[in-house]
Amino acid sequence: MSNDVAPAGEKLQKVLARAGMGSRREMERAIEAGRVTVNGQVAGLGERVTEDDQIEFDGKRLSGSEDNRLRVILYNKPIGEICSRHDPEGRPTVYDRLPRLKSGRWISVGRLDFNTSGLLLFTNSGELANKLMHPSSVIDREYLVRIQGQVDDDMKKRLTSGVLLDDGQARFTDIVESGGEGTNRWFYCVVMEGRNREVRRLWESQGVRVSRLKRVRYGSVFIPSHVRVGQWIEMEPKEIDDLCITAGLPKLGQRPLTQAEKETLQRQRRKLRKSTASAGGRTPVKSAAPKDAKGRDSRAKGAKEDARGRSAPRKGGAKPSRRG
Repeated sequence: MSNDVAPAGEKLQKVLARAGMGSRREMERAIEAGRVTVNGQVAGLGERVTEDDQIEFDGKRLSGSEDNRLRVILYNKPIGEICSRHDPEGRPTVYDRLPRLKSGRWISVGRLDFNTSGLLLFTNSGELANKLMHPSSVIDREYLVRIQGQVDDDMKKRLTSGVLLDDGQARFTDIVESGGEGTNRWFYCVVMEGRNREVRRLWESQGVRVSRLKRVRYGSVFIPSHVRVGQWIEMEPKEIDDLCITAGLPKLGQRPLTQAEKETLQRQRRKLRKSTASAGGRTPVKSAAPKDAKGRDSRAKGAKEDARGRSAPRKGGAKPSRRG
C-alpha cells in the first residue's frame, strides 16, 4: 500500500496565470527572474500555494479569488492597430480601447497583424488563453481574404494538401470562393493554427497577393451584428462556459454575476445596438461556412459589401453564438 500523499495547493505559475497576470509560460519566466514572492519569500519555479498564502507579483499583492471573475471580451479590430501593449513608433494598440480591470490584465487570444482586421478575443485568465491558442485544442480560425491574381483548382488543392513554409508544413482545411471581379477574388479560408501571418504566407507561396484580410470566426465565436469595427462586447457567463468547454476546460467555472454586473452588461448591449441603429445597420455580422449553393451566393454578396467597408452575412455551416 502506497503512503504517497498528493501535494497540497496548486502550482504558483498556474495560479498567477488564472489571475490574469500573463500566460503560464510568462509566469514561469517571471518566477525564475525573482519577480514573485510567497509569504514574503522569493518564490521558486514549481512551488505550490494555497488560498492562505500571500502572493506578490512585482511588489503588488495578488487579489483574493473573491475579487476576480473569469471574463472574456470580443473586439472587432480595425486595420491600423497593433496587438502589442506598447509600440516604440507610437501606433495605436488594441489595448487602448479595452475596459480597465481592477486586478490582473487582459490577455489576447492570439494576434492579428497591423493590416488585418476582425475578431480578437481577450480574457483575464492566462489558463483559458493558453488553452484556446494551443494547437492541441484543435480550434479553427476562419478568414475572409481578397486575392489579387489567378486562383485555380490546382492552387486550392495545393493549399489544402499542404505547403512547406519557413516554419514547417501548413495548410488550409477549407477554401470557399466568395465572388469578386477579374483578378480580385474573395475567399473564405480556415486554418487550425495561429502561426505568425500564416494566412498571408500560404497565399503568397502561390504567387498571388493578399490585399484584404479579416478574421471572421474563432472556433464557434463570431462577430455579433451590433459590434462595429473598433468596438468590443463582453461575453455572458453561459457563453464563457461554452468557450471553456471548447478549450477543454469545463471545470474552470465562475461565480454568478452580481446585480450591478448584470446591469453593466445589459447597458453595454443597449449602447451597441443604439449605435448600430444610428449608423443605419452598416455593421459586421455573423459568419459561418456555407455548404450549399445558396450559402455561396450569400458569401459573394457579402464580399462585395465588405469591400465597401461592411462585413458579409453568411449562412450555413457552424452555428454562430447568439449574444445580446
